[in-house]
Formats: sequence, C-alpha cells, structure tokens
Amino acid sequence: MDLLKPLIALLAIVNPIGVVPFFIHFTQHLDAAARRRTIRVSSFSAFLVISISALAGLKVIEFFGISLASFQVGGGTLLLISALQMLNAQPAESRSDDVSEGRERADSGDSIAVVPLTIPLLTGPATISTMVIYADKTRHWWELGVLMGYGVVVGLATFVAFSAAGGVARLLGKTGINVMTRLMGLILAALAVEIMAEGLIKLFPVLASHLAP
Repeated sequence: MDLLKPLIALLAIVNPIGVVPFFIHFTQHLDAAARRRTIRVSSFSAFLVISISALAGLKVIEFFGISLASFQVGGGTLLLISALQMLNAQPAESRSDDVSEGRERADSGDSIAVVPLTIPLLTGPATISTMVIYADKTRHWWELGVLMGYGVVVGLATFVAFSAAGGVARLLGKTGINVMTRLMGLILAALAVEIMAEGLIKLFPVLASHLAP
C-alpha cells in the first residue's frame, strides 16, 4: 500500500487552515484559557475520529453487510462532492445547515470543540470513508499503526493551525485561505476519482479490460 496517499487525502479533507475562520468565529467570545482548551480538545477529537475509523471502520461496514467496493464508490463520490465544495472555497466537511446547527449548539452551551469544530468542520463522513478504504488496503499491523499515526499528524496540524489562528488569518486574509482551500480541493478531487475507479472495477470487472492500455 502506498502509505503517502492516505496522509495527503486526510490533510486535504481536514484542511485545518480552511477551518481557521470558523474557529475564530466560534471562539471569539471565549477567554484565552478557554480558547486554548478548545484547541486541545479539537485536536485530540480529530485524532480519535481518524484512529477509531482506521481500527473499527471495516468491522462496522461488515456488520451492515456492505461490500468494500460499494463503500469505495460511495466514499469516492462523497470525497468528490467534498472536493467540489472546497473548489468553491467551502470547508470539505461543512454545509450551511451544519454550521448553523453548530452555532445553535454552541449557544446552548454544548462544547464547540467537538461540535461543530471537530464534527463536521474538521472530520466527518468523508474522513471516515477515507480511513475505512485505506485500512482495508493494509496487510500488516504496522501499516494500520501508520494510519493511526496519521491521526496524530492531523491532530498536530490542527493544534498548530488553531494556535496560530490569529496570525494565519492576518497573514493569508480571506483570499489566501480561499486559494488554499481550492488547491486542497483540486488534490482531493484527483484522489476521489482514483478511489471511485478502483471500486467500479471491483464491481464491474469488465471495465478493467476497457481501461487497460
């Protein structure tokens, strides 16, 4: 298994820099100590979602009797939709109703570190789909460990991005963040097509003969 692709896909989907404006918005009423705690909880929660998806995601789809090929096509489609959202400079895991729901939860006193910052803005269905697909490709326990390690990388990236939120927002500006989001969306779109193609070939082997050079 190419161990670099899962990391690229995860960083493209999670895109902590693209979530920085939302972090600034949802934490603007917090003091410095509460903001630091929010950063820690969000980073750790992102790590947990990725790690649990890598460890137990396959068992979940087996429980529901879903074939991996079907999951690849569905997950690839979801990734492509996320990529299209990002090409429009929207976070991969967000929808307008998700954000408004998160704001209502924050107003009612729920932890904004988990909802909406971690779920759905940082991690969500697209992230889980990606981890399940790549977990199936592992052949050794250490490869699964590497996937979980990528959860640490994403958690650290989230911690750094959120910690530097004020500076990042001033440095990049709204235009810079939009450009970064679109760039990550383009990379994610290419990965999504590759995942969908692999799943379609498994479902319809006849396609392999037509795609072969």
